[in-house]
Amino acid sequence: MHAHPQQRKNPLRRSSDRLQWWAARTLLVVAIGGVPAAIAVGLAVHQDQARVVREESTDRHPVTAQLVADVPTAVGITTTRAAVAWNSDGADHLASAVVPSGQRAGTPVQIWVDDRSRVVPQPAGTGEAIAVAATAALLTVTAVPLFSMLTWKGTLHLLNRRRYAGWDAEWQRIEPQWTRRQPS
Repeated sequence: MHAHPQQRKNPLRRSSDRLQWWAARTLLVVAIGGVPAAIAVGLAVHQDQARVVREESTDRHPVTAQLVADVPTAVGITTTRAAVAWNSDGADHLASAVVPSGQRAGTPVQIWVDDRSRVVPQPAGTGEAIAVAATAALLTVTAVPLFSMLTWKGTLHLLNRRRYAGWDAEWQRIEPQWTRRQPS
């Protein structure tokens, strides 16, 4: 599709051909630009997730609590919510936490609490931050070329519809002269 300078003024080259030529090059640049975009997204997400990991690690700490009641066992369920009690800073606390199934009342379980002694999820680890960043980068490096390809296919579809409509209109005008029929 490389146009020689003399071909740019070719009367057979339609405006839709020029538009297709420019769209192809533009979308190719966008698709190739997906790689640096994915790296940038991955690094930004990793920095954000690393900040979250640091904040959660400083705000949360493990506490050993006791189950208040027996936790039933269910087939295929390894954890469930149950009431737990613990003592910290000289105060008794009672809350609901996710614990292993099939435990008896009084069994010690580890839970995570924040600075206000509220039950919170275990802080995210660095492995989770890396996994989230890698997933974001992978989605970006896949989505940008996919977007470019879909845009290319849509552009071709629209340009071809326009070309076919032009050919049909031209044929309606020329065909009676060739066949010596009257237009219908």
